[in-house]
Amino acid sequence: MPEYMIIVVRSLFAFFFIFILARMLGKKQIAQLSFFDYITGISIGNMAASLAIDTQLQSVNAIIGLLIFSFLTIIIAFLAMKSLNFRKIVEGNPIILMRNGNVLEKNLFKAKMTFDDLMMGLREKNAFKLADVEMAVLETDGQLSVMKKAAYNPLTPNDIGVSVEGEHIPSLIIIDGYLLEKRLKYLGYTEEWLIGEIMKQGAKDYKDVFLAQIDSKGNVYIDLHNDKEKVPQMKQKPLLAAQLRKIQADLEGFAIQTEDPNAKKMYYNQSKELQDLIDKIHPLLRE
Repeated sequence: MPEYMIIVVRSLFAFFFIFILARMLGKKQIAQLSFFDYITGISIGNMAASLAIDTQLQSVNAIIGLLIFSFLTIIIAFLAMKSLNFRKIVEGNPIILMRNGNVLEKNLFKAKMTFDDLMMGLREKNAFKLADVEMAVLETDGQLSVMKKAAYNPLTPNDIGVSVEGEHIPSLIIIDGYLLEKRLKYLGYTEEWLIGEIMKQGAKDYKDVFLAQIDSKGNVYIDLHNDKEKVPQMKQKPLLAAQLRKIQADLEGFAIQTEDPNAKKMYYNQSKELQDLIDKIHPLLRE
């Protein structure tokens, strides 16, 4: 077999082998990697590269080295989760660089940081004045955590006694013209309501929508397939029909949610009457 073919085969094998090892080692954000994780990752990467292109290196030897490094990394990570003392040995401890607004020169020297390094880290946290900082801590992953003095923290609604409505993560409900029905129902909205919302923004049907996202307040963002050539705004009759269907669906939802028998009966009766009205005027609302 030609040498270039050997390298191709070894590279493919090394790629998929390192992929399997990476899944075994688990996920971790790059910014959260400790120095030990960083060095281990470089070592495993170098071994995989050697396995791919060093034809004089036996594949078995490279695989043994990769497995040893991977399993040792897994074992050390497991012991670090179970033992606080062992975790301190492997990852070290956070170092306080500033306390009560004062720079701790000894800790700065211990962290092998210059004053310029400290100032750069503070600026990255939008703390340009030393007088604004209450505490600064160098974390085990090399990131700088900064707590400003209370007088320099941004004002929040809680500080002035204003209650705000909680929010959830915005959710996509239409992707490339496909409606995510289960997600829409989980969020507590009906298809009748959604079709009315997308009509308001120039779509006739779900197929006209490339992406649709709903936030915790019920606001719907619509991105149409043809952004430059927007679908003409819907006429009032189809939009009115969609709004009536939405109201009818809301009444049924209120009936399900309430525990008052009288209110439940009232909502169902109103929903039925509105449905009768929709059936009567439906021919008039067609385009």
